[in-house]
Amino acid sequence: MTPPYASTPRFQAFDLLATLVAVVRGDGRIVFANSALEDALGSSRRTIEGSSFPNFFTRPDVLRVALDGASRNEYAALRYDAQLARASGEPLPVHVVLAQTEVGDDEFVVELLPLEAQSKQEREERMIDQAEANKELIRNLAHEIKNPLGGIRGAAQLLEMEVDGGLKDYTKVIIHEADRLQTLVDRLLAPHRKPHVVGDVNIHEVCERVRSLVLAEFPKGLAVVRDYDASIPEFRGDREQLIQAVLNIAHNACQALAERIAAGDAELVFRTRIARQVTFGKQRYRLALELHVIDNGPGVPESIKDRIFYPLVSGRDGGSGLGLTLAQTFVQQHHGLIECDSVPGRTDFTVLIPLP
Repeated sequence: MTPPYASTPRFQAFDLLATLVAVVRGDGRIVFANSALEDALGSSRRTIEGSSFPNFFTRPDVLRVALDGASRNEYAALRYDAQLARASGEPLPVHVVLAQTEVGDDEFVVELLPLEAQSKQEREERMIDQAEANKELIRNLAHEIKNPLGGIRGAAQLLEMEVDGGLKDYTKVIIHEADRLQTLVDRLLAPHRKPHVVGDVNIHEVCERVRSLVLAEFPKGLAVVRDYDASIPEFRGDREQLIQAVLNIAHNACQALAERIAAGDAELVFRTRIARQVTFGKQRYRLALELHVIDNGPGVPESIKDRIFYPLVSGRDGGSGLGLTLAQTFVQQHHGLIECDSVPGRTDFTVLIPLP
């Protein structure tokens, strides 16, 4: 039987929240459960509503005591950590926030913030803020370098016409290094110069293009595995930017796989999936694309693991440290995010992009 409060419109806004929310009576009976709580418990709203909420915790007595105290107006709100029991899998560590609703003494909102998700959200927020700061710094720095660099190169060319013999070798070095820095500056400014060309994007066409480029550069010793979810719909985006973003990730992976490629057992996996009811970039999305680029290389060095998306940070000699920075910029222009999970033997870069 459907509980009488299940269709109450004043609770429907809770479905927009990423956190787990239940509205309960003083006796612990659930009158409303939002979509996030349904997903976490692996049960439908119809099943959850009307049942006793304390029984969903590994220690039911703690919530019962909290509700009892709140019913007697001993406090307006209460916070504590608990373990949410789930039918499948390990208990979920959560931070519980209990507060009265505007209705009165016998109706309470219980909000559960998964501790792991809270930590992940904080990391994402720091990453997004850092990416914005990096973008502004790069743009300003590149413009400051560009003008004097042109003057240095021009002066070196004029000087080259006035000197002879071995001195010309020095002017050639100046011109060569000025050109190298000019190329670097152009790469730094590329995401801000090129217009965002929006069209219909098939992520598997993007993956196939990157796969063909990777195999052309590394024809031996590398197996590129496809693991696609064919049900993923097309979405609006800049196809060329996404190709460049995925190529930068894949190319970094291949360079890290150098020893395994030489040994003939290197593997690169392109895996696509649909994620449901996910939160990233401070927003919750009903559907999102998950593109995993996974390699069996040595992993990201611990010394740079927290800084791999920063500009000019590279884990190999001679690397520019711009590939992942530009990839993150291109994906963020699609309201998405790139995450990295790396241990020796397995590195997984995950591209998350909202789907319509």
